Amino acid sequence: MSLGSESDDSNWTKTEVWVPYLATAALASTATFGGLVAYKRFLKRFPDSKHIPAPLIARKGWIKGVVTSVGDADNFRIYHTPGPLFLWKAPFRRIPTSTKELRNQTIHIRIAGADAPEAAHFGKPKQPYADEALVWLKSQVAGKRVHCQLVHQDQYGRTVANVHLPPHLLPSSLFTGRNVGYEMVKAGWATTYTQSGAAYGSFGKDGFLVAEAKAKASRKGMWVNGEVETPAEYKKRHRIGEDSSSASDPSATESVSWWKRLLPWRSR
Repeated sequence: MSLGSESDDSNWTKTEVWVPYLATAALASTATFGGLVAYKRFLKRFPDSKHIPAPLIARKGWIKGVVTSVGDADNFRIYHTPGPLFLWKAPFRRIPTSTKELRNQTIHIRIAGADAPEAAHFGKPKQPYADEALVWLKSQVAGKRVHCQLVHQDQYGRTVANVHLPPHLLPSSLFTGRNVGYEMVKAGWATTYTQSGAAYGSFGKDGFLVAEAKAKASRKGMWVNGEVETPAEYKKRHRIGEDSSSASDPSATESVSWWKRLLPWRSR
């Protein structure tokens, strides 16, 4: 065997020794990068509305959380709980309950599509049925896990979202549950929100208006005695501004077929 051949064999042997280490390092780097991407996309918790990434809102992404307080008849606060539900039942993760723990740790959600009777604010008197509408909303979402499809952030720093309760039997990774805004209009405790920035999710504006008309005809909720001053009329009379930060959602004028409401979707 020539000297050159022995040298080549020696170099190849050294290379063979390093191959497993290099492969392991490459796999470890890939796994670490993949883990960071997965964490950022699916497991990172947003403490408040300001921390929700703009691209996630722009693509109308979803977030999940537990409702910690309901302060008004069409908005509430959630503690963001990304990832599978079982992670939040583990001993090392829990949902805070005290006011101190929750300070600056919740996302203020404004329910899209629904406009409920106004509570007393800024020295203005509350509307009739404001208390009843608040009681209804609390009965639906207080302390419960909700899924929110992000629409935009309004001028008050609230995150406007299509709010859904998870389905009871079907997998929530594939099917949406009840739309809280739509159910509120259907029950007669809210009117259809038609101001700037309106969004209605899969039901579309037509679906909300039909639900409102049926509630009104059936004298449900605030329609029990017939005509009432709507929240929009009340705000106009008192010159209370609502959202002016975004144009109407394209779904506002779209009549959506029932099967589209069951299309798969994701939430984090």
